[in-house]
Amino acid sequence: MTSHTRRWHLPRGVAFYLQASIVVSFLAASSAPTPLYAVYQGEWGFSPITTTVVFGVYALAVLAALLVVGSLSDHVGRRPVLLAGITLQAVTMVVLTTAGGVPELLLARVVQGLATGLAVGAVGAGMLDIDKAKGTITNAVAPMTGTATGSIASGLLVQYLPWPVHLVYLALLGVFLLQGVGVWLMAETSEPKPGALASLRPRLGIPRTAVGPVLTAVPVLVAVWALAGFYGSVAPAVVRVVVGSDSSLLGGLALFVLAGSGALTVLLLRDARPRLVMLLGIAALIVGVGGTLLSVDHRSTAGFFLATALAGAGFGGGFQGAIRTTVPLAAPHERSGLLSTLYVVSYLAMGLPAVIGGVLVVHGGGLLATTREYGVAVMALAALALLGLVRQSRGPAVGRSVLVASSAPVSEKASEQAPEQAPEPVATQARENRVVSGG
Repeated sequence: MTSHTRRWHLPRGVAFYLQASIVVSFLAASSAPTPLYAVYQGEWGFSPITTTVVFGVYALAVLAALLVVGSLSDHVGRRPVLLAGITLQAVTMVVLTTAGGVPELLLARVVQGLATGLAVGAVGAGMLDIDKAKGTITNAVAPMTGTATGSIASGLLVQYLPWPVHLVYLALLGVFLLQGVGVWLMAETSEPKPGALASLRPRLGIPRTAVGPVLTAVPVLVAVWALAGFYGSVAPAVVRVVVGSDSSLLGGLALFVLAGSGALTVLLLRDARPRLVMLLGIAALIVGVGGTLLSVDHRSTAGFFLATALAGAGFGGGFQGAIRTTVPLAAPHERSGLLSTLYVVSYLAMGLPAVIGGVLVVHGGGLLATTREYGVAVMALAALALLGLVRQSRGPAVGRSVLVASSAPVSEKASEQAPEQAPEPVATQARENRVVSGG
């Protein structure tokens, strides 16, 4: 007798929120080590250079995975790619839990970066498959929310519960195992298609129509991601100086405030004009970073965190504004290459300046002098972007645009299906979106 029994799948609404939780948990895992760097440094005796290198290799691994496998789920399906990413994250948690030195920490961060880069493209596209409008907003807000959640939750666990270098990773391991079961029960939302091997070839490029806006956007992209790299690696040490405390919670709080403020800004400004979003982001970045430097000099704890919140608004607004003022200028078949180029700039800016900062802390003027120099550089880059915006003010404004909350390159599927016309509003152009995977 022929069986007509069908496998049970999660309801589509449940599958959507499961995938949103994957974005949050992956980015939470990426920021979870931030409050622990001081603990590792005390146990293993490494310098701030090592701290920034551990952070930097994660950013480079994410970038490599995004460029190579960012569109793979369009060809093999969302579920296999998500299961592979979750498996790698679970392995990362095991390595971090059992790490006995810097080599294991570096290995874990590389694997974690690859897992994040592999999964975020698939999960971002998967949410858009289910609900384009809701997926667009979730892709924009969830990554920064995850970064904020991971840093503060890790700080709380390290500060108040036992097993400081184990418990947070064991908790995340449990989350990933549950999410793996959920993905196994999900229905596939993308039909496999040929071209998987061809999709592994990175596509970089800047369309002629977008050269000017890209040149304006690059300084602010470098500024905001360099700032994120600083808060993810060196800022906990700065907080200890400002507050006069070794609290791991306060070390995680700095990144929480930065990323949380960025997420809130993206949510509040999601319907604003891209150029206005970028302008507000640049202004908030300059004032916020300037405020943090003054607060560090005067050892003002309240001032530091308030200024960090303003800088976080600059992070969210500057990044979204930069992406949204450039992507709509590319034709559909050019967007993948343009976004990939912008992500190369962003992730290099997140990793390399942080490493340079670590070197300057050790071999330059020390922690506080490096903080000032780093902050001034971020403000100078933001001012350069502001100058570019002013120069373009008499040019044609970017019209209707899509809310792009990046991290994986635009898929071939999106490029092939998009019509040869100006970008459509958020609800109908949502396949051009992906997620941020900072950490």
